[in-house]
Amino acid sequence: MEQRNSRFCLFFMLSLFIIFLSVFLVSCGPNAQNKEQVKSIKVWHWMSDRENAFLELAKRYEKETGVRVNFELYAPSDTYTQKVRAAAQTNTLPDIFGILGEKRDFASFVKSGYVYDLTEEINKDQGSWKNKLFAKALGVNEFEQGNSFEVKPGIYGISIDVTNIQMLYNKDLLQAVGVDNPPKTWRELVEVNKKLKAKGIQGLVSGWGETWMIDCFASNYAFNIMGKDKVLDTIRGKVSYADPEWVEVFDLFREMRDEGMLASGVVTMVNKTAEQLFANNRAAFAFNGSWCVNVYKGMNPDLNYGAMLPPKVSDRYPMTIWGGAGSSFMVNTKSKETQLAVDFLKWMTDTPQQVFLSKETQGLPSNKDSLRDIPMVLSQFASAMDNTTHPNVWGVSESPLVIETFDKGIQSIIIGEKTPEQLAREVQKVKEREMAKKTVN
Repeated sequence: MEQRNSRFCLFFMLSLFIIFLSVFLVSCGPNAQNKEQVKSIKVWHWMSDRENAFLELAKRYEKETGVRVNFELYAPSDTYTQKVRAAAQTNTLPDIFGILGEKRDFASFVKSGYVYDLTEEINKDQGSWKNKLFAKALGVNEFEQGNSFEVKPGIYGISIDVTNIQMLYNKDLLQAVGVDNPPKTWRELVEVNKKLKAKGIQGLVSGWGETWMIDCFASNYAFNIMGKDKVLDTIRGKVSYADPEWVEVFDLFREMRDEGMLASGVVTMVNKTAEQLFANNRAAFAFNGSWCVNVYKGMNPDLNYGAMLPPKVSDRYPMTIWGGAGSSFMVNTKSKETQLAVDFLKWMTDTPQQVFLSKETQGLPSNKDSLRDIPMVLSQFASAMDNTTHPNVWGVSESPLVIETFDKGIQSIIIGEKTPEQLAREVQKVKEREMAKKTVN
């Protein structure tokens, strides 16, 4: 009996040992090792229209490198912005993220130590990464020496695409009034509009209920009429908004009103409505950004249109348009995987990935070498990148109250409530009050 019990105990202990050994071997086997070796990075973004493209790129990157990229979408943009700000306060930002807002918001993240300085990486290997990208794509994420935000000079973000805002023209509607080529000068635009008006075709449509688009259009012509230096000196307070050349800028809106060049309801129209009107052949011209290519494709794939610079008023200065970086990503300085994050952004902005993104999203790539396989209208947007500027790279910024007075005042000109001269004086008064506040402070 005792012998049977001894054998049973020995058998039981041997069984336990075998089970333990099996578990140990499994836990230490190749599969477990692979799991431990899989490295990953996390990316937060707000671009719902690109989610599928991002997920596909993540699959390709893991297959090529073994590094897993987890894209997490938080939309709309307001929700995303709140999440990023909250994460910064709790030190829970992901490895890669974007910052939505003005340059001062970007600067605050950099100064708080949340954004990795990419300058050294950008300039490695004789600038091989830098040379592939549009200069304007880098400029928006760069802080230059002596910047007003007191940020250490450097490049702190990478754009995955670029954008600019131009005028679009409907080829079929122009041909219907005997116009084969889009107007290149303001006078030509006025004459084309007379022909359109005679046929009952609306002229220019844009979402000018969103005042930033009015600001954009007006600054295009300010740069063309008086040049960059004078525009920036106005912001600095060295030139008055009551200057005759500013009155000339405001008078363009008066002329558009008097000549019937604008679509009905343009001053209260959001851009989505404006896009629908143009896509449905109900206006001959639109003022919109390069993102519209994807929008119009969804609304009307057969739309026959092209992109052009806004027709110039003056030959003294070039027509300068808003543009530069589109959507940008930053690397979290406090990430444990900064090099993995940098390597992924370098891969994402390389030519094959940029061509893929452009085809999938109809966006304008930030990589100059990726332009060969994009739609013609995107090529037209791309050809104007050298003409672009943006308030974020001017080095000076206007008071929000001055901008609001400026933009809403132009709306008042369009509906006949103000004259250009009245608006010029009003904006200058607000400017002087704002400057006086700074002097007191």
